[in-house]
Amino acid sequence: MHIYPFLQAVRDKHPLIHHITNWVTIFDCAQVVKSFGASPVMAHAPEEAGAMTAIASALALNIGTLTTEVVESMKLAAAAANHKGIPVVFDVCGAGATAYRDQKSLEILDAAKIAVIKGNSSEIARIAGLEVETKGVDAGQVSADLREIARSLSGKRGCTVVITGAEDIVAGDGKLFLVRNGHPMMANLVGTGCMATSVIGTFAGATPARIPEAAAAGLACFEIAAELAVQKSDGPAAFKQQLFDCVFRLDERQVEALQRVAAAE
Repeated sequence: MHIYPFLQAVRDKHPLIHHITNWVTIFDCAQVVKSFGASPVMAHAPEEAGAMTAIASALALNIGTLTTEVVESMKLAAAAANHKGIPVVFDVCGAGATAYRDQKSLEILDAAKIAVIKGNSSEIARIAGLEVETKGVDAGQVSADLREIARSLSGKRGCTVVITGAEDIVAGDGKLFLVRNGHPMMANLVGTGCMATSVIGTFAGATPARIPEAAAAGLACFEIAAELAVQKSDGPAAFKQQLFDCVFRLDERQVEALQRVAAAE
């Protein structure tokens, strides 16, 4: 799989990515989208959520800091995205931690057509109906086969499913991709998971006809940048600064030399 054309599409098209996202990481989500060459916008108010989505190329939803009003804004925005025919990426952040979070995740999934469901292993397992627990927003133990969970949920919901971890799993359209880029330092920085959602939305917005491939390419590019950034860092703060810079400077040679994306049976 050639990764770089997906990055080039982002830089050529400059897609506008509307976020209703986690307030803890909202700046970092905006910055990573901007560093890739796209445009972020964050409009949480129900009075404008739909109108903002109507001018966007993709919608990124993240329930990290959910409230009842925010969920209603998400539903309005998702309806507008469905009407326009743009992809909706939904990060089920913290699913499996509380019953309320599980309930609202399923409400959103049932209310709109979602293009990508994204989460860590226990979040996705919980959305798939397994009895697992998430440690706040950190993954809990999942004994089941993650690839099969991703495939099954993808088929059930008719969408692409992304499970992030040491090995990212992307299942959609009957395909399965494994992304093995990244670095353990990413786990020491708050917001890398939320940023990954924004990146998936950015790449899906630029190439909406190939959502599974776009998701895998976006994750690979983001994680290649992380591998490059850690070489110039000695801790999370320095790593964060270098991460945005390495995303901005990412070139074809780096992407094609370092990408570790494989199609699986």
